[in-house]
Amino acid sequence: MIQAQTDLLNLITKQQNAGQVAGADVVQQTALLAQSQQLLPPLQRALAQQRNLLTALAGRFPSEEVSQTFTLASLHLPRTLPVSLPSRLIEQRPDVKAAEAAVHAASAQVGVAVANRLPQFTISGATGASATNFAALLNPAASLWTIAGAVAQPLFDAGTLFRRQQAAEENLVQAQAQYRATVIGAYQNVADALRALQADGRAVAASNAAVRASQQSVELVRKQFGLGAVSSASLLITQSAYLQSVVTQAQAQANQYADTAALFQALGGGWWNRRDVKPMRDPKDPAPFL
Repeated sequence: MIQAQTDLLNLITKQQNAGQVAGADVVQQTALLAQSQQLLPPLQRALAQQRNLLTALAGRFPSEEVSQTFTLASLHLPRTLPVSLPSRLIEQRPDVKAAEAAVHAASAQVGVAVANRLPQFTISGATGASATNFAALLNPAASLWTIAGAVAQPLFDAGTLFRRQQAAEENLVQAQAQYRATVIGAYQNVADALRALQADGRAVAASNAAVRASQQSVELVRKQFGLGAVSSASLLITQSAYLQSVVTQAQAQANQYADTAALFQALGGGWWNRRDVKPMRDPKDPAPFL
């Protein structure tokens, strides 16, 4: 935006020197350029903070900044996504695995509580010899063995073990409900991401068309302004519309990339490293998973 408005300011200044426009037009364009320049430092600060975040996520100190840089023009969306196998992919989500493990643990606790209410059997055996002297000790007939058994069962516990079993069963019901809610939430995340990508595709297409149209309009009005056919106000309005369309296009592309990353997260990620779930990939895909 700063570059475009600087070029426009130079053009209007030349028109003023030729006596075709008033000084107020130059002042107005200078003010617009200054406003755009004020927007640049906060963006630079945000960019530096994001770079520091990437460095921290890489496990490095701020002085060890990662060397990779990213621009919108260098990013490409994958053409093929494994959206046809969401049920198998969702199983690998960490929250789903954690909820499933909680169900297994709660089920085991129910088994322990039930076992504590059952009689406890203890069987022990021992071997020895009945010889009265050392000479008869080696005689097989002098060998003997015994087996003893014991049964232990609480006679009166005031229903404590029964209540513990009930508590374990309720915990199992709670874990099962939490697992179901987690799975439903995972499917909702996938559905939301897919809907968002559909809307993003339409928004990006519309913004691209708007940028092309507004750019052609700016070029036409600029030629007319150079010939003195239109005023500087018309050129400023056309230029402002073009710059706004460029900003909208960048926002639409950023939303599309963010929602694509959200889809990767909703599906659990890492499916490109699995052998049982492997999406069909276009060999000409500019952003392959492998």
